[in-house]
Amino acid sequence: MSQRTWTAMALALGLAGLQTACGVNKATHQKVLDDLTECQSELSATRDKNSQQETRIGELETALSSSKAEGSAADKARAQLLAEKKATEAELVALRKQRDATEARMKAYRELTEKFRALVDTGKLKVEFRNGQMVLNLPSEVLFPSGRARLSKGGEAALKAVLDVLLQFKDRRFMVAGHTDNRAIHTKRFSDNWALSTARAVSVVEAMVTAGFDPTKLAAAGYGEHSPVASNDTKEGRTKNRRIEIILVPNLSELPDLKVPEAAPEAAKS
Repeated sequence: MSQRTWTAMALALGLAGLQTACGVNKATHQKVLDDLTECQSELSATRDKNSQQETRIGELETALSSSKAEGSAADKARAQLLAEKKATEAELVALRKQRDATEARMKAYRELTEKFRALVDTGKLKVEFRNGQMVLNLPSEVLFPSGRARLSKGGEAALKAVLDVLLQFKDRRFMVAGHTDNRAIHTKRFSDNWALSTARAVSVVEAMVTAGFDPTKLAAAGYGEHSPVASNDTKEGRTKNRRIEIILVPNLSELPDLKVPEAAPEAAKS
């Protein structure tokens, strides 16, 4: 309230008292009453203005609090997007590396296949790609006499021709798998087809060691009649099933990264 307002009110009260006590001029009395009325109006207007200002201050404080909350949420979202961007970039680098390695491996395989062309054309070898692996399929008849696990002279020559080419990959890991048809076998040495197929795989592994392959990177397995590639109901199918497979095992570096990516901190909480 202004000094003028307080002064007017004081004068009004004083003059009112004087009027009562000693009788004041009516014009002067009315002037004081008018000033008092004006002061009361100013006081009411000031109170209304103060109330409006307090309301506005409350609105501004609420808006400021909301703005801070939105800013914090935006910062968190921005941090999460940056983390996801970095993870995506890392995945792209890994995928490009894997693609380049695959292309280089397939190029080498194609070159290798061409070098095996003569053996493939004579039916002594079949080159396949199965589950991302190169598989050399050699008919058992080419390598072993019937019911035997020792390489024949012709088998030694045919296998040597294959191994001479494979030696350029001798730093790789190999799995040699023996397979038979479903005709039962039971001899003094072999009680069943599993035993025969395993013994034949071991004979090929031994020949590979002799040729210069690292024995720590070789493995032999016998599948017997339990992994056929054709029907055993026909002679042709049984011939296809009796085979030795030399499988080039991929290096661990050629396999995709199987680690589960870590979630962004905020994403993990959601």
